[in-house]
Amino acid sequence: MGLSHGVTKKSTDKTHLPCKDDFSGAEIFRSSGRNATIATIDVFSRFWGITYLNNIMESLSNRVTSVTPSLTLSVTNQAKALRAAGEEIYGLAGGEPDCDTPDFIKQAAYTALAEGKTKYTPAAGIPELREALSTKLKTQNNVDYDPSQICVTSGAKQACYNAILAVIEEGDEVIIPSPYWVSYPEMVKLAGGVPVMVETKESNKWKITAEEFEDAMSPRTKMIVLNTPGNPTGSVYSREEIEEIVEVASYEDIIILADEIYEHLVYGEEKHVSVASVNEDAYNLTITVNGFSKSHSMTGWRIGYTAAPDTIAKALSTIQGHTSSNATSFAQYGALAALTDEASAPFIDNLRGEYDVRRQFMLARLKAIPNVSVVEPKGAFYFFVNCAGLGLKSVNLCDKLLTRYKVAAVPGVAFGHDMGVRISYCTTLDVLNEGIGRFEEFCRSH
Repeated sequence: MGLSHGVTKKSTDKTHLPCKDDFSGAEIFRSSGRNATIATIDVFSRFWGITYLNNIMESLSNRVTSVTPSLTLSVTNQAKALRAAGEEIYGLAGGEPDCDTPDFIKQAAYTALAEGKTKYTPAAGIPELREALSTKLKTQNNVDYDPSQICVTSGAKQACYNAILAVIEEGDEVIIPSPYWVSYPEMVKLAGGVPVMVETKESNKWKITAEEFEDAMSPRTKMIVLNTPGNPTGSVYSREEIEEIVEVASYEDIIILADEIYEHLVYGEEKHVSVASVNEDAYNLTITVNGFSKSHSMTGWRIGYTAAPDTIAKALSTIQGHTSSNATSFAQYGALAALTDEASAPFIDNLRGEYDVRRQFMLARLKAIPNVSVVEPKGAFYFFVNCAGLGLKSVNLCDKLLTRYKVAAVPGVAFGHDMGVRISYCTTLDVLNEGIGRFEEFCRSH
């Protein structure tokens, strides 16, 4: 038992504690980062014994120990380490726009800083930003939210977690279509819920059907996650598909977490449809999550938001007030500019146009590669490549691809599908051309 379970005294013999004469600092800090921590633990365990470490581990909550580390971050860090060692790496693992934040947004933040707008804001966000978001949702998404129903968060990731915390109790089930964004199941676990993965089909463009949703439901089902446009698949749900899912959700008042962070990155004739906009049931059941990271290249600014029915909205603001307090003050003014400055629309149009060129280039190249298959993504900036024909599990595949061919991609197991990989086109055409060429060489050799 750990401290959290009533143990107040360790049984370890600590008659002699380590001191500077017992070992050198160089021994503990002989490397950096995680290895340094491990080295420190190794030294202390020699003196205090393994029991001490076990007691520490037992003090951790089950919700923490059940969470899986992010493979996307792991791949990124591995690629960075290889670059630092002098290797030329072709990065196809990125999950953020490769361009800079527009100057007009930066200038708005600079001005806010110069004007002393550096104090706490209301937990749910500055009134001007919430008002602008209300207007944006009415005009762009055809859904009517009062500013009081909107909560500005530290990124869309926090918005998702707040939404899950507001609804999910211990043992509640959350249906998550697979492949899924890596953090959804981990957030559910942290909230005490149970993620229920529903494997979607490549033949249905990696989208859950109303029938599959209904089949996965149980008396414990409390929420379903809909990510449209989707990460890692680029799938976009049509109005008809959303209406059918909403109809099933309405049977048991199942809450819909609608993650629409990629809404502005939709290509061709495809149109983004906000889940809450399709009918009254959808509005009453949906928590909409969005932000500025993907549309305005503001990943590090950490500005997202939720929009929800009044009762849930109040709960979300309460959670916000007791966790992060408020999103960064001057970053909120940058987000306000992103919504109101006339330069915003051309920026988004140019970004989407550039990504569409890359998307079409990648699609043509990937379709020509043997032993893999790919569904044309209609949104976001990823391809989810089905590599079942190669006969390799995704981690093994990506490890070989990185170490032998110097191409970084994300294993599909991170998204709940172990026979695929996610490839991003958030980089230049030159890098894409070389990276896909190497990926093709890898595929032809297996």
